Amino acid sequence: MTDLIDSPLPGENAHEFTVSEISGAIRRVIEDEFGRVRVRGEVGRVFLARSGHLYFDLKDERSVLAAVSWKGQVGRLTVRPEEGMEVVATGRLTTFASQSKYQLNVEDVRPAGVGALMAMLEKRKAKLAAEGLFAPERKKRLPFLPEVIGVVTSPAGAVIRDILHRLRDRFPRHVVIWPVAVQGEACAPEVARAIEGFNRLAPGGPIPRPDVIIVARGGGSIEDL
Repeated sequence: MTDLIDSPLPGENAHEFTVSEISGAIRRVIEDEFGRVRVRGEVGRVFLARSGHLYFDLKDERSVLAAVSWKGQVGRLTVRPEEGMEVVATGRLTTFASQSKYQLNVEDVRPAGVGALMAMLEKRKAKLAAEGLFAPERKKRLPFLPEVIGVVTSPAGAVIRDILHRLRDRFPRHVVIWPVAVQGEACAPEVARAIEGFNRLAPGGPIPRPDVIIVARGGGSIEDL
């Protein structure tokens, strides 16, 4: 008679999860185990959504990891990912339960070493050259004896002391300093605003309009530059 009663299947006494429960458990394991991580890889597909979120792939010779930088983070990225770029992305691993996927929520992206950084700079230089921005006919003639010199730099760095020292020794002139950050996320927009601000000054105004502008930065690692 016992042969007529079905025997329990292996694992039949295991806890029964709903789909949402097992998805949530997997998410907690991944987020608790890895937390904030740094991942090195080549940037694959890159897509900027209308929402402002930036989606891209990180890959190596064997695997692909989906990555996303949310709209509020995109503007703060040190480097904007481009296809083919070798980078180190920093962020947090999480899962996308509705599709059984995991992804890296990226907070920062940096070139993977000096070689990758120099390759990126050469690519940018070639792009700007193709647009004609380095063409000789676009360059403006420098005044022979400028009366006012504008300097865009950090007021606390050694470079401004060097500039002022050399000018006092060799060519005393009126110097107007526009203080900016010379590295980090704020650097590029602050330098751009400083140049635009100098150019908007009216001749003969309370703040003298520079005849020439120096954008200067002292030493530092190539990664910071």
